Amino acid sequence: MTHSSLSTVRAHFPALQPTADRQPLIYFDGPGGTQMARQALDRMTGYITGGMANLHGTFPTSVATDALLDEARQAVADWLGCQAREVAFGANMTTLAFSIARGLAGYLQPGDEVVVTELDHRANVDPWVTLAQDRGATVRFIPVNTETYTLELENLAHIITERTKLVAVGMSSNVTGTVTPVEQIIRRAREVGALTALDAVHAVPHLSIDFRQLGCDVLLCSAYKFFGPHVGVAVVAADLFEKLAVYKLAPAPADIPHKLESGTQSHEGIAGLLGALEFIESMGAGATRAARLRAGIEAIDAHELNLAHDLEAFLRAEPRVQLYRAPAGTRKTPTLAFTIAGQNSREVAAWFARHHRMCIADGHFYATTLVDKVGVGAQGGWVRIGLAPYNTAEEVHQFKAALQAFLHTHE
Repeated sequence: MTHSSLSTVRAHFPALQPTADRQPLIYFDGPGGTQMARQALDRMTGYITGGMANLHGTFPTSVATDALLDEARQAVADWLGCQAREVAFGANMTTLAFSIARGLAGYLQPGDEVVVTELDHRANVDPWVTLAQDRGATVRFIPVNTETYTLELENLAHIITERTKLVAVGMSSNVTGTVTPVEQIIRRAREVGALTALDAVHAVPHLSIDFRQLGCDVLLCSAYKFFGPHVGVAVVAADLFEKLAVYKLAPAPADIPHKLESGTQSHEGIAGLLGALEFIESMGAGATRAARLRAGIEAIDAHELNLAHDLEAFLRAEPRVQLYRAPAGTRKTPTLAFTIAGQNSREVAAWFARHHRMCIADGHFYATTLVDKVGVGAQGGWVRIGLAPYNTAEEVHQFKAALQAFLHTHE
């Protein structure tokens, strides 16, 4: 990205604009939630100020709300390569995952098996583990290699067996950035007739995804990770969705996707989600919205990875820094987790915030199995930097100088 084009990108984010009484922070906390694009904000305020309403009415604002949700579903479908009727909205990814897990209760019997991974955020572990426990099924884990921070897939045929009914895996780690070759896992699951659920929360801000091509059954993500508000998105394959026995009110719609959307949704949030996709679309070119969205993500990814390569080389060269990142040749998102010898990660992050106005996260990031496997709990977990399309080479340079100052003053 050129300096001028990057300035154009940054202009889309109100939080990055200086005001008379403050300079903007440096936001390195994208994996925890990106800043909101102006298109998302404008869509939200436009819906609110234009007149809010509930669904299925005959009056203009209700009709407009119905149309908004239809438009948002179709935009997500264009983006993720699915059908609009396979797209459901909810409070967040975790809530949707638990709802889907409850709906699959009749699918599992005692003695069946559910497979999850040691690398994942617990939002794509605990809903399925809870389901297994409720149904008397067994839980098996795909192990993580603690030297490469990748999943060990060599024995996949012995982990996913004829007894497996569900496999849940993350597309990309929210700690190490590792992009898992989920196609291999999905292929094995399909061989034994098992369902697959993908956590794409950390993947969709960086990777172009095609739900149909992947061949999975469930895909989950959250708009606040891709420049929008706090709204969850579930894509459920139509054939499974039709059979899903969700908990719902008796008078509520029983058709898909509405039966998964219990209660009144955040219509203003869904408007913001649509605006976030409009920002991504503005980053790309093409004859269709789907093509522009795909090109937009690819442009974002290219910019972020260029910065990440520079940052990764710097962190690997610091002897007191332990970087938890897969080796060269493994696909990764621009998320880098590290620890500093002898330092508590929370105190490190607080130092950067206090002295350099940098938003850098710390903790376990809900990847608690990985915490235990690599033994970082005593240090307060990791320090994590995640890059977004609005980050600049100058900000990365400032971080490198700040880290060197920290190491010098904490010898």
